Amino acid sequence: MNRDELKKMRDEASAREKKTWIRVGMATCGVAAGAQETFFALREELKKQKLAVELKKCGCVGRCSAEPLVEVAVEGMPTVFYRHLTKDKVPQLVESHFLKKTVLRDQAVPLEDPKQLRIVLRNCGVVDPDSIRDYIARDGYAALAKVLAEMTPEQVIEEVKKSGLRGRGGAGFPTGLKWDLTRKVPSDQKYVICNGDEGDPGAYMDRGVLEGDPHSVIEGMMIAGYAIGADKGFFYIRAEYPLAVERIEKAIKQCHANKLLGQNIMGSAFSFDLEVRLGAGAFVCGEETALIASIEGRRGYPHPRPPYPSVKGLWDKPTCINNVETLANLPPILAKGAAWFSGIGMDKSKGTKVFAVTGKVKNSGLVEVPMGTTLRDIVYAICGGAAGGKKVKAVQTGGPSGGVIPEQYFDTPVGYENLQSLGSIMGSGGMIVMDEDDSMVDITKFYLGFCVDESCGKCAPCRVGGTQMLRILNRISAGDGEPADLEKLRDISLAMQKASLCGLGQTAPNPVLSTLRYFEPEYRALIKTPASSGK
Repeated sequence: MNRDELKKMRDEASAREKKTWIRVGMATCGVAAGAQETFFALREELKKQKLAVELKKCGCVGRCSAEPLVEVAVEGMPTVFYRHLTKDKVPQLVESHFLKKTVLRDQAVPLEDPKQLRIVLRNCGVVDPDSIRDYIARDGYAALAKVLAEMTPEQVIEEVKKSGLRGRGGAGFPTGLKWDLTRKVPSDQKYVICNGDEGDPGAYMDRGVLEGDPHSVIEGMMIAGYAIGADKGFFYIRAEYPLAVERIEKAIKQCHANKLLGQNIMGSAFSFDLEVRLGAGAFVCGEETALIASIEGRRGYPHPRPPYPSVKGLWDKPTCINNVETLANLPPILAKGAAWFSGIGMDKSKGTKVFAVTGKVKNSGLVEVPMGTTLRDIVYAICGGAAGGKKVKAVQTGGPSGGVIPEQYFDTPVGYENLQSLGSIMGSGGMIVMDEDDSMVDITKFYLGFCVDESCGKCAPCRVGGTQMLRILNRISAGDGEPADLEKLRDISLAMQKASLCGLGQTAPNPVLSTLRYFEPEYRALIKTPASSGK
């Protein structure tokens, strides 16, 4: 497929778009809530009523707590989202909306959220993830066509540098700089890896993109491959995401069928191909060197750096590893330009960030906001505050490696450095809301217990330190702690941060340190004093 053929397919797909249609969210969240049954019921009811309505499946819109979520458009009426549309409500919907032209107000939800800006999630909930034509109709692969026809690899790297895009997997390393380092290493073979090994409890940002817009990630990988000089890429996706794996594999086959993967793509000298490898659920394999070991068929142990993967990675060849969200940002950046993207956000945190907001919150789901949006806006304005009439106490960002941020700091703008200053991290984008009933000691035990279970055990600071801290926390929680235990927790945390081999051990103490920083009275309330112990 060349550039003209791509444009022709886009024009044809756009021309076929109908003004009356129904979209059913069929990501994991929707399927789990009964969206598949809703889809089949809609198909039968439309057939029964002899209505010529285009019925399509799509990915996650982001309003996961409202699933099954159905979007309905009828010519001459406003487009409407219907929440909790189970199969038994389908006849009422079809009769009201299509026959009587009346909106079911009690089930409708707002269409737009002015505080959100969808760049990564731009196609999620809009395109059929199984349709390459749907993606192309929304300017899919146009950025790749532009890159191959008009830009050198060095110009692509420079554009990404100017955009200010930083890795969305947690560390926040500048993407353009990582590409530049990889490109400059001489080698006969280079690789691109998409890190889809999302393992943080409560986090599903990457899953949402892979399930809802697989072609955007593929296009991002191809742009990365062109920029660094790679002709081979690997998706590393956790096996617990079967729907994401299925849709990526189907998208790869569609690209081959349309000659968007393989030799001399779009008539250029660039050749590129993709393969999917499955992770077996080891949290540590989200770390770059452990991920590489897993792809190579070895045990997923992290290795000392340097050398970094950019120099010596997969099969000892220069390798660029980006996460799903980072790659999904690339097509719009290359299509619209670095100035557009860098104009969004704040300071050193440019663009948008996707968060999976879960926990004690009214409207849980995927949220994409410009960097610089406050935590308060995310928790209250977008997600509706705490569920059950309780007061929000804190949010935990960054997964097990992140920290707990109390409510009094919710006016902090979201950015890499801002969250670090509060003792937390951006991480990949998990955000768990806690209310006044949550014990910070119990929260810390949960996260530290997760890290202890997921530690590969290779280095003593993580293996021994995490276990010792968990024992102390269990002792405190049981009412058998001593005042000196709090200093022991701080000392062990410092040792783990300084001496652990990889990011898992280095950041595992973050929940301990942040809760001690902000909620130390909760610890002390559980600790025996000399008077209470009879000493």
